[in-house]
Amino acid sequence: MNFPTTCPECAREVPAEFADSLIHDLTCPACKARYVVFVRKQKFEVLFDLGTRALLEGYAREAVASFAAALERFFEFYVRAYALERAADAALDFEDALSALDGTWRHVASQSERQLGMVALAYLLREGRSPDFLTPGALGSDFRNRVIHRGALPRREEVEAYAARVFGLIDRLLTELGPGAAQVELAQERAFAAHLATVPEGVVAVFEEHPGMFRARRFAGPEAAVKGTPDKAPTPPLNDAQAFAWALAERGAGPGPLKRR
Repeated sequence: MNFPTTCPECAREVPAEFADSLIHDLTCPACKARYVVFVRKQKFEVLFDLGTRALLEGYAREAVASFAAALERFFEFYVRAYALERAADAALDFEDALSALDGTWRHVASQSERQLGMVALAYLLREGRSPDFLTPGALGSDFRNRVIHRGALPRREEVEAYAARVFGLIDRLLTELGPGAAQVELAQERAFAAHLATVPEGVVAVFEEHPGMFRARRFAGPEAAVKGTPDKAPTPPLNDAQAFAWALAERGAGPGPLKRR
């Protein structure tokens, strides 16, 4: 998926393709200026936005694949957040903790069932209760498998229901994580800083924060998460489908990327 960037030298719009690292070394085709764009966004957020765009453009089956991948990557995000949160509580060195976490994750990186096991244990240790969201029904596993593995062609309303289920689960766990999510954000910032240190003199660094389905709800305060009025406390959405529908509408009307020089 491409996203627009603006050349800091000539202000020409230059399309860029999302990179796995969310670090983009670019050259303007017009003035040949070099610049690097750092996108402050987690991979699960990018994948969910991919699914949202596919759904809005009528590619229902492709949307399911992106929503399913977003959930898997969010589970990795959750495990990382918990592990780094515990390391911070124990006053362990952040780089050592991150290195140990990366080494541990390699053992399960290609095995989704083992990843679910790590999520289950992390949730139990953090919240003190069994993860009620890891059942096939809660995850929408049957629908996902029919579409991805058996080639089913889903109707749009089925995809919207699946997306609402995934959205509701991620949003709930993000809320429960609260400040714990900041540890993974810090890991991303450190990766950005390491790359920035290698950027040659004269290459402009641009940091962007893109609007997204979860980012506004997680970072913009309570008014972004639920509707309300100044003289009345906001009322949470009644169900996941409502929350997803509201966020989808906000995503469609959201502002462009925020650029920082």
